[in-house]
Amino acid sequence: MDKFLTYEEIQDRMMELQDKYEIDEDHFYGIVEHWANAEISIENKILASFQGLLQVVSEQITQMEKAVDIEATCRMGCAFCCYFPIIVNEMEAKLMKKAIEQFPADRRTAIERHLADYYEKQEPVIKQLTSLERDTDGEFKNEYRKRFLPCPLLDTKTNQCMAYEVRPIPCRTYVNYTNPDVCADNLMPKETVSFEFLYEQYMGALNEFMQFLYEEEGDTAFITYPDDLYREDYLVNWFRR
Repeated sequence: MDKFLTYEEIQDRMMELQDKYEIDEDHFYGIVEHWANAEISIENKILASFQGLLQVVSEQITQMEKAVDIEATCRMGCAFCCYFPIIVNEMEAKLMKKAIEQFPADRRTAIERHLADYYEKQEPVIKQLTSLERDTDGEFKNEYRKRFLPCPLLDTKTNQCMAYEVRPIPCRTYVNYTNPDVCADNLMPKETVSFEFLYEQYMGALNEFMQFLYEEEGDTAFITYPDDLYREDYLVNWFRR
């Protein structure tokens, strides 16, 4: 039988992490500096930077795990976290959509059909849940979870994300290190860990790059900068549009 970390052990590892690990900010900014000098279109520079920064977030988590000797127990087909409310700004939503447009035709078509079916079936629940006031104590998350509304990009037949490589930061940074049953048995498990603090480096680098394009190039392609940065909404609303 596997021996999983206890809640207390996970907390101890997270405390240890604060002493052992320092986020490599240069890695984040190195991505946008690289693409800023690339001989490609502005649109492709933005998309490459976005996808590169997402990868850096995942790599940073891997490095943190190695630093304190922990291993995620999340496995393919385990999708309980895909029923949480995900909130992103309009820039991120546009970047995800544009990245999906570059998927192979068959995969892109499958997503389009899936979304059409999803919104036809889920519209009443979506309207109810996205009208919840997003309070600061997280109670709205509990109310949202009670209705078991899946993410619009979750294939509920396979329990797999249809756009996994461009999944947003809240999805990418939410990890379980103990018995996976805690996610099955609890709407809001206390044992899970969020590395969402990496959002600051990710968005800081992305924003700096967009500012550079806005001021120096006068071209931010499909992004309306800085307006898109400040408009936030549920992912489920962005993908309806």
